Amino acid sequence: MSAVLYGLLWILVRLVAWICFRYRVVGIVPRRGGLLIAANHASYFDIPLLGCGMTRRAWYLGRSDLFVPVLKPILQWLGWIPLKLGRLDRKAFDTAIDLIRKGKVVVIFPEGGRTLDGRLREGKHGLGMIVAQTGCPVVPAYLKGTYDVLPAGATRPRLHPVTVIFGESLQFSPPAADGEMKTFYQEVSRTVMEHVAALGQVESPNHQRQAGFRNAE
Repeated sequence: MSAVLYGLLWILVRLVAWICFRYRVVGIVPRRGGLLIAANHASYFDIPLLGCGMTRRAWYLGRSDLFVPVLKPILQWLGWIPLKLGRLDRKAFDTAIDLIRKGKVVVIFPEGGRTLDGRLREGKHGLGMIVAQTGCPVVPAYLKGTYDVLPAGATRPRLHPVTVIFGESLQFSPPAADGEMKTFYQEVSRTVMEHVAALGQVESPNHQRQAGFRNAE
């Protein structure tokens, strides 16, 4: 997609968001270098509202079964990287890794899908895999209000304020030994989701799980 067309779409979405959702942005995304943005996922509105919150173009890892075939080429042209769930999708992750190495911005929703109740869920390990392969910084982000605009199961959006909050970049050092990679993936996912939760001032998935264990006892 040309920079001009992307810029026009960016302006249009931002204007509509400002009118309909009193849209505002807190924090900024680094202006240069490849990086990964990790955000909560609460609504189909997350991608456009996150995208118009940054001045850089971004590519988005998202479920491959969300759209009918006729729309998929258009969405990929716009920056969607279709991700097959249930197994490691090497093609999707290799595409994301290649983009980051070229200095681009890639967005991942570590929870793996939209929340059904508005609560933050644990992150998947794919986040750590991309970091291990690229060494890129991770910018945590929280979309506040998108669940109220269009929660799972809703058929029409509601007018509700939306704020996109970007946190400070996080840097991780991958371990030298391959045997430690699984622990590294878990640590990256846990740390990033805790920062995402802090941005939205909500309970982190790790705390929810510990509370569940205590209740079960």
